[in-house]
Amino acid sequence: MFVDHSKIFVKAGDGGDGCICFHREKFVPLGGPDGGDGGKGGEVIVKARATLRTLFDLKIRPHYKAASGKNGQGNNRYGRSAPPLFIYVPLGTIVQDVATGRILADLAEDGQEILVARGGRGGRGNAKFKSANRQAPRIAERGEPGAEITLNLELKLLADAGLVGYPNAGKSTLLSRISKARPKIADYPFTTLAPNLGFVSLGGGSSFVAADIPGLIAGAHRSVGLGNEFLRHVERTKVIIHLVDVFGFDNQSAWENYQSINKELKLYSPKLAQKPQVIALNKMDLPAAEEKAKQFKKHLKKKPVYVISARAGVGLQELLGAVYEELKIAPEPEPVAMPKQPQEFTAGSEFKINIKDGVFVISGKHIEKIAAMTWTEEEEALIRMHNIFKKIGVDKALKDKEIKPGDLVRSGKIEFEYTE
Repeated sequence: MFVDHSKIFVKAGDGGDGCICFHREKFVPLGGPDGGDGGKGGEVIVKARATLRTLFDLKIRPHYKAASGKNGQGNNRYGRSAPPLFIYVPLGTIVQDVATGRILADLAEDGQEILVARGGRGGRGNAKFKSANRQAPRIAERGEPGAEITLNLELKLLADAGLVGYPNAGKSTLLSRISKARPKIADYPFTTLAPNLGFVSLGGGSSFVAADIPGLIAGAHRSVGLGNEFLRHVERTKVIIHLVDVFGFDNQSAWENYQSINKELKLYSPKLAQKPQVIALNKMDLPAAEEKAKQFKKHLKKKPVYVISARAGVGLQELLGAVYEELKIAPEPEPVAMPKQPQEFTAGSEFKINIKDGVFVISGKHIEKIAAMTWTEEEEALIRMHNIFKKIGVDKALKDKEIKPGDLVRSGKIEFEYTE
């Protein structure tokens, strides 16, 4: 099933916990702390793969979580870091952060990738907290929580030429004639429910990729028919093959159909209307087609119009030759606007304090990370956390909020009673 849009939630792996341990060995008294650090959590990476054609797998499985790092152990043994988690997408996928609306990447090349969630740092073991004044520290850090992010994935097919036109104009038939693509073909409207790609070979090493864009009718830019779902795929093309049923469609003449489709392209994006077009009148093998073609050409005296029959295979070489010549001089599609600087994963020391149901809630990425990485079971670790909070101004801010000893304080998942 063709799916060109998906929203997924990803979470990087948490760091492994640091270890609190003291060296124990015969004839080695007072061996000292030897707790090792935890391993780093797995990162989440979105990577483009040329063999994929749809976002269907990501649609039915929208949640992804990387593995966490292993905990540190005694004898200064470090925990193993977790491997990265790769999420594979088709070429032409745009990756967007839902929370900020920021476009993170436009993955247009095979193997191109973007790191979307960093794994948590492994917590330090108590060997790292030894000092001249603290010979036997019972302090270690829990692993840093992995980053979380919700992503919008939008696929825009990568094709050189896009086939547009009203339903039943013969786009699928034409694509099946000029390539090895086998789209569904029938004599009723909206036969094609998803874009189809076809590789067109002209011989002598000349070739291009064509895409059949379904569902365009009047009002397509505002979701009438199927057009709004698939107009995005035309944005990637260099040249538009505008296929027109010489007998018209939906009680309109061929000329009215032609004008209507161009209007929809312009309303969806003014840049689409400026793309080079190769105009083809189809179904010329039917009776009275010549007269209809003459009426159409009267409106386009300065533009070439190619008369073809996709079903009979008439006039296709001339049409493909014209498309190829346009492709040689057509400008490359403009890339999606990208942020000037890479996405940063740093967190400052800013925080906020709100009172909810009598509990003083401290929020802020840096503060919550400190709380999450504290061994609350160890008194020394709690004292260290309180000292850090005092140093960065949390204690003063709590007093400004008129906190009293015994009041509950919460930061992230950690909750404790306030003491002077």
